[in-house]
Amino acid sequence: MAGGKLTPRQKMINLMYLVFIAMLALNMSKEVLSAFGLMNEKFDSANIASGTNNKQMLESLDKKAEESKGEFIVAAATAHKVEKISKTFYDFVESLKADAKEGVEVDEKTGKLPYEAMDKGPHIDEKWFQGDNYSAKGNSIVAAMNKYVSDIKVATAGQSKLAGIVKEVESKFNTNDITDGEGVKKKYLSYHFEHFPAIASLAKLTAWQNDIRKAEADVYSTALGKAAVDESSYSKFEAIVVLDKNAYFQGEKVTGKVVLGKYDPNAQFSGFQGPGRLENGQAIISTTAGAVGEQNLAGSFNFMENGKPIKLPFKGTYVVVPRPKTATISADKMNVVYRGVVNPITVSFAGVSDNNVTASAPGLVRSSAPGKYNMSPGSGTEIVINVNAKMPDGTSANDKRTFRIKNIPAPVGAIGGTVGITKGAKSRLASSQVSAKLLDFDFDVNLKVTQFTFKVPGQAAVIVSGDRVNAQCIAAMAKATRGDQVTISEIKTKVEGSTIMLPQTAPVIFEIL
Repeated sequence: MAGGKLTPRQKMINLMYLVFIAMLALNMSKEVLSAFGLMNEKFDSANIASGTNNKQMLESLDKKAEESKGEFIVAAATAHKVEKISKTFYDFVESLKADAKEGVEVDEKTGKLPYEAMDKGPHIDEKWFQGDNYSAKGNSIVAAMNKYVSDIKVATAGQSKLAGIVKEVESKFNTNDITDGEGVKKKYLSYHFEHFPAIASLAKLTAWQNDIRKAEADVYSTALGKAAVDESSYSKFEAIVVLDKNAYFQGEKVTGKVVLGKYDPNAQFSGFQGPGRLENGQAIISTTAGAVGEQNLAGSFNFMENGKPIKLPFKGTYVVVPRPKTATISADKMNVVYRGVVNPITVSFAGVSDNNVTASAPGLVRSSAPGKYNMSPGSGTEIVINVNAKMPDGTSANDKRTFRIKNIPAPVGAIGGTVGITKGAKSRLASSQVSAKLLDFDFDVNLKVTQFTFKVPGQAAVIVSGDRVNAQCIAAMAKATRGDQVTISEIKTKVEGSTIMLPQTAPVIFEIL
């Protein structure tokens, strides 16, 4: 248990465990029982620390999978399978510890179990064993151990780097019968738990949890590349073309670099063939863009390995586009801009980065996102947006686009949020709000009713300020009978938070029930 590639801390813990197991053959003195308690505490602390560390490693692996893709996605998928399997078995073992602690309580002063009083283990003997065989619970424990090993093997199948971890798990949770020092063959649980002090069994179960945490950590560590690896051969490297950009104007300089993906930053190369030169361990590309369309870059890195020349070819492409003469300007939602609302506008110039493009017009302001503007048109029927672009070679290009300005369309009235004709009791109308809605309008606009006319059949019309019926309306409505239709018309509406009044709002009718 203390051999293999273990940390000094793990070796110490395992060695302590062996020593204390050996001492079980002796009479259980108070000191020995306390020592088992101390060992259990150390395992508990180690499990908490390793749980935190495992969580951090899994998060790092997920980040690697998100950023680097490729093999890290497969590794992360395996790690999450192992995480789920480990948690299930870890929690199961935690539930078994209740049998070892049954009948004892934590000391309120020390916060610890009474280790010296846990010199017997009757509850485990009674619940896990039945004569010379296992009880139903004993069988379930062995089945859970075997399932844990089996699930780990399935989750890591086909991954040779994890074979050593799987072998260690199989060894630590091997439920085969064991022959003791006197040559007597015993069942696994009987050998480790039957007739043992409760505190010894508790420490053993906590040690199991430590083994689970360690196996989980080993999987994560290997997936993250922390395990030792053999020195990679140059022939396994991949040459990567990294251009400063992927599209160039005709006649513009094509710049970039070709690098090798390699863990060792001190790689040395004997030569480079291609459109550029070697500088500080990387190839600096410098050439001139040709005709419009896709162009190829090709060459090779040359180096010596074991006295033999090796040539590693690379190939990449870039696209040459014509110099832009017009800007791309579009309204994100409609072909016109509306007065009284904020209109989102996108402005771009083909082949030019956003920081070199500026747009201007009355009421036009830049928003936080690249190429995005907000337009709040004022008076008039048209507005012109002017665009200027600074080209990579220092020259400028200009363009403009004209937009029509339209007013917000007329809304329709609503009672309690319902437009057209609605029905209900007088009390509902008395408590409902008169509002206005813009149907089939792409902008979110908050409207406020400032005035309306309230008309009950056979009664004088009441002009109301605000958006709710007043005492006069209620008095007129008191004379209405079932089937009478109350008309709310001449609704005046404005955009909330502004002075802009909208066109006449369509009336709404409320039928008395």
